[in-house]
Amino acid sequence: MQTLFNGVYKDKTVLVTGHTGFKGSWLVYWLKKMGANVVGYSLEAPTTPNHIDLLSLDIISIIGDIRDLEKLHKTFTTYKPDIVFHLAAQPLVRLSYENPIETYETNVIGTLKVFEACRKAKVKAIVNITSDKAYDNKEWIWGYRENDPMGGYDPYSSSKGCADILANSYRNSYFNLNDYKKTHNTLLASCRAGNVIGGGDWAQDRLLTDIMLSVSQGKKVSIRNPYATRPWQHVLEPLSGYLHIGQKLLEEKKEFAEAWNFGPSDEGSITVEEVVKNVKKHWGKIDYEINRDPKQLHEANLLKLDCSKAHILLKWKDVWGSDTTFEKTVKWYKSYYEKNVIETETNLQEYVQSAKMKKIEWAV
Repeated sequence: MQTLFNGVYKDKTVLVTGHTGFKGSWLVYWLKKMGANVVGYSLEAPTTPNHIDLLSLDIISIIGDIRDLEKLHKTFTTYKPDIVFHLAAQPLVRLSYENPIETYETNVIGTLKVFEACRKAKVKAIVNITSDKAYDNKEWIWGYRENDPMGGYDPYSSSKGCADILANSYRNSYFNLNDYKKTHNTLLASCRAGNVIGGGDWAQDRLLTDIMLSVSQGKKVSIRNPYATRPWQHVLEPLSGYLHIGQKLLEEKKEFAEAWNFGPSDEGSITVEEVVKNVKKHWGKIDYEINRDPKQLHEANLLKLDCSKAHILLKWKDVWGSDTTFEKTVKWYKSYYEKNVIETETNLQEYVQSAKMKKIEWAV
């Protein structure tokens, strides 16, 4: 495992904001397996149960708010990270409608303070994680490219658009590529990914989480937006992209300090109702009902990414198709609820082996 990504993470100090969240917990687990010295900075895990506690990882875990600049500075000064993966965010669309101020404060001002901490500490590499929802969504049938305009209808989406614009501003103002190795030594990239699923996610208002919770309680799951189409991918897919970009930045390849999309192939974009039917094949107890709310808050119906840039320049591609993605996700929860077995390590090993068989660059 330590030879993945050209072995670049072994013995590196890697700081991950948002490590107690779903994506963050999978990322720190993978980094630890590759021999990195991991420092996590985040609020307390948002749910009980939660993936980070189930993993019982031997990492430095700092409970803090990314809006606390003094604590951020202290953390960066103490641990001197080589690279920062910034994932901490308020990640839910419906919650952003209920609490827009906290959403913007966290996703925009919090990101600003993380960048400032990185700048003062002269961090070598920053991988900023935003969202596919950062794009100005026209609900057209083709995917968004990295040079399409940022936007966002709801508070969450627009806050992520703001965070992406902020990253571009810092790249121009403080980490300008023309001045790299002259006035600064920092490379900053932004990564945008579509809907991510996998074991260990218990956040509210997430389709797979709602399904798994309902079946564990013997209840029908209520589907509120059955025809919404999303690009579904396993959590390990975008993480492999983030780690690959991080590798390139640590290797001082400044041409990779840009924006990048990481999403599934077109067959991964299916409707919510199709998702439910698919996962039901792997856990027969699942039952659902469609319950459309006439007062439903606006959510995009169609949104997908064009990942040609990552495919061609980074030689990145997704490893698992949608069938495998849903199978691995459902079986993770089924093992947890029925056997109290955590399949995170098994999933990671299987994913890496599949990537090796496909001869994907980061795995060989």
